Amino acid sequence: MAGDLEVQAGRGVSARGLRIRLVATHPIQYQAPLFRAVAARSAWDFQVWYCHRATAEEQGDAGFGVPFEWDVPLLDGYESRLLDNAARRPGLHRFGGLSTPAMGDLLRRDRPDALIVQGWFYRAAWQAIVAAWRQGIPVLMRGDSILPRGVLTPRSFMTGAARRAFVPRFDACLAVGGRSREYFEHYGARPDRVFVVPHTIDAARLAAEAVRGEPCRKRWRAEAGFDDSTTVFLLAAKLVDVKRPLDFVEAVARAARTARVAGLIAGDGPLRQACERRARERQAPVKFLGFVNQSEIARAYVTADALVLPSDSETWGLVVNEAHVCGRAAIVSDAVGCAPDLIEPGRTGVVVPPRDPAALADAMIRLAADPSRLAAMGMEAQRRAVAWSPDRVADALLHALDRTLDERRSTP
Repeated sequence: MAGDLEVQAGRGVSARGLRIRLVATHPIQYQAPLFRAVAARSAWDFQVWYCHRATAEEQGDAGFGVPFEWDVPLLDGYESRLLDNAARRPGLHRFGGLSTPAMGDLLRRDRPDALIVQGWFYRAAWQAIVAAWRQGIPVLMRGDSILPRGVLTPRSFMTGAARRAFVPRFDACLAVGGRSREYFEHYGARPDRVFVVPHTIDAARLAAEAVRGEPCRKRWRAEAGFDDSTTVFLLAAKLVDVKRPLDFVEAVARAARTARVAGLIAGDGPLRQACERRARERQAPVKFLGFVNQSEIARAYVTADALVLPSDSETWGLVVNEAHVCGRAAIVSDAVGCAPDLIEPGRTGVVVPPRDPAALADAMIRLAADPSRLAAMGMEAQRRAVAWSPDRVADALLHALDRTLDERRSTP
C-alpha cells in the first residue's frame, strides 16, 4: 500500500485557492501533524472544525486509566475552529455525545468547496454530511474501519445494508490502508473514488528524540532492570481487553523460560492490576512504566528492541508507525489493521494469530535468538517509514481533493 501512496504523491498537487473544511471529533495527537503538513503545503484555505474539546478526565476514561492532557501541541500550525457542542451529555464515547445542529447554517455561511469528514460514528458527522449533501458540497469521507473477522451477526447484515446505501454517495473515500480500502469497496464505493490517505504520526519529532536518546539506551535499560544480553519487547497500549495485555504478559513468561527476554509495558488502564498480578504469578520479567505521554514515548522505544501489538481488534495501530520511525521492528497480530501495509514478515516484523500467547512467545524466542537480524529488521522498517510521513500523506490528501473536485466539475 505504500506504493499506492508514492504514485499519488508523485502526480503533483494543485495550489488553487479553494476553501476546504474538515470535520473531526476533537484534537488528537496523531492527527495534528497531518493538518500542519496540509496547511504548510497548500495555498488552499484549509480549516479544521472540531466538535468537542476533551477534558483530562474524558481522555482518561477512554481506557488510558489516568486523567491527562497531551503534552505536545495539538492546535499549532493550522487553522481550527471549536464548534458549539449542543449534546445533552457531551462526550466522545457515545453517538449522541457530539451534536452540532447549527452545522447547516455554518456551511451555508462558509460556503466551502469541499468537506472532509473523519468517521461517521458520531451525530455531528451526520449533521455535517446531510447538510453538505443538501447544499451540493462535495463530501470526502476519511475512515479506518475494516471488515469484521469471523461469523457475521444479524446486526452486521443490517448495518451492512445501511452502509451500502450511503457509502456510494460520498464523492470520495479516503482509506488509511489496504483493509480500509477493502471496507469502502465492499460497501459500494467505486474503486476509482477510493484514495489511500494513511494514518501518520509526527515522524520528524519522534525520530529526532529517538536519535538523541540512543546514547542513553544502556543507562535507561539498566534503570529498568534489563542487561545488554536481554531482548526487550515493548507493549505500548491502553491496558484494556481488546489490546490483549494479558496475552503479552503470558507470552513473555513462556519465552523467558528458554530465552533471555523481558517485557516493558508503557500504558495504563483497567487491566493494570490484573497484568501485574499475572506477571507475579507467572514470574514474568515485565516492567510496568504506567501511562507515558508523547514527549517521553521515544524513551520507551529506545529502551526496547521490538514492539508487540497483540490486539484482537485494531483498525490500524499507530504505535507500529512509532516503532518503525524509531528503528524498531514489530510483532503484531493478524487482527491489527496495519499488518498488510507495514509488516513484511521477516523484513519489518512478524505477524502472529490473535489470542495465541504460545505463537507470540515463539516469535519472541525466534527474534531474541538473532539480535543482528532483529536490528536489521528495525533498520528496514525505519527506511520504509519515510513513505508514511505527514508530508507524503498531505500530498496524498491534496491529490485526492484535486481528483475529486475535477471529476465534480466535469460531470454534467
